[in-house]
Amino acid sequence: MNIASVRRPIVPPSPPRAPDDMSFFGRLAVIRQNMIATWGQRAYEEEIIQGRFFLRKSFILNRPDAIRHVLLSNYENYTRTPAGIRMLRPVLGEGLLIAEGHAWTFQRRTLAPAFTPRATANLVPHMTAVLDETIAKLDAQTGEAVNLRELMQRMTLEIAGRTMFSFGMDRHGPTLRNFVTEYGERLGRPYFLDMLLPVSWPTPMDRARARFRRRWTEFVAMLIAERRAAGKKDGAPPQDLFDLMDQARDPETGKGFSDAQLVDEVATMILAGHETTATALFWALYLLALDPDTQEEVASETRSEHLDSIADIDRQKFTRAVIDETMRLYPPAFLIARAARDKDDVAGIAVGKGDVIMIAPWLLHRHEELWDQPNAFIPKRFMSTEAPDRFAYLPFGAGPRVCIGAPFAQAESVLALARLIGAFRVELVDANPVIPCGVVTTQPDHSPMFRITRR
Repeated sequence: MNIASVRRPIVPPSPPRAPDDMSFFGRLAVIRQNMIATWGQRAYEEEIIQGRFFLRKSFILNRPDAIRHVLLSNYENYTRTPAGIRMLRPVLGEGLLIAEGHAWTFQRRTLAPAFTPRATANLVPHMTAVLDETIAKLDAQTGEAVNLRELMQRMTLEIAGRTMFSFGMDRHGPTLRNFVTEYGERLGRPYFLDMLLPVSWPTPMDRARARFRRRWTEFVAMLIAERRAAGKKDGAPPQDLFDLMDQARDPETGKGFSDAQLVDEVATMILAGHETTATALFWALYLLALDPDTQEEVASETRSEHLDSIADIDRQKFTRAVIDETMRLYPPAFLIARAARDKDDVAGIAVGKGDVIMIAPWLLHRHEELWDQPNAFIPKRFMSTEAPDRFAYLPFGAGPRVCIGAPFAQAESVLALARLIGAFRVELVDANPVIPCGVVTTQPDHSPMFRITRR
């Protein structure tokens, strides 16, 4: 994909690439701190890399037709790895991201109506209300050093709370953020035994995760009880995601979610919704602070818009391209790992039962054979008539298990970035590079301070 550019694009900082001959134990030591830093130059150049993952063969796929086969053509043959299940189940339970087989089919069919473009459009007023409040708070901090990463986390959590429950997160937000921080800093990182043992064999960390899960599900159940107590007017249309999910019925069986299932689905939507969007917005603001010219293009596109409907959001073509390019360089989900249920043939390579398939959007999005200037920030590549291959760009996954909340996340991200950059000029306070770390999501190694000024 060739991109013509009048000026030299910025190349944001990234972790140094690992030696291709890094030892197994060397990689193991790095994985818990930054998975991204375990990949060497070969991973950015070759289509398929074969190796070993403990006692199993492993394959890194950077070839779109091979990825299409695994995520679409034969997706039922590939399930989450034991380590992936261990990392996600304590916070997501048996929700949509974890479920397999008939359970997943039931959940996907049942939830689909809640995440249509029309349903998303009805939730935009909740988003704009939170953005109005965020901009008002920032007005009081103009000229000061501001932690925009923390602000994005609080803002997207508030949007998640209001779109899910129609109430703010003033009382419950700090508790929820504490849960997220506690899990991400300790329990959400893989340990040696997590990767070695089958899921049916509990590890010492699994016991700690089980204790966390009991507290976490009690908290989510309390939020649901509070929302139900608030109720809604008889005959009124659904006003939030909880209404839609609570009333949802499988079109084939007529069944809805049990209370326990609803807890897992709500937990999935709140966590997946607010954390990944906050991360994407932070990286977008960081890139625009590094690239003032592109920042001004976003501001210019936004300046004459009211931005209070899906139609308004859809007109922000350049801002959408900035979000798309941000998620290319910093995909929130940096790794998709799958284990083969049975033997298969992938692009002419024999895959055995239990072999591990790794599709890393971090690698795929920066692959030197798939992208022109792969490490550079060039939003206009997404405004080109030459679109990237569908299986070379995976910010939300692909195939039947593509993220159900993608339309919601895209609308929220474009709306938030357009409103914020339309209102404020953003610059970094210091020049220390921010290095992406692959832990649970693609996180910054530290939270830089920004300075904002009114336009």
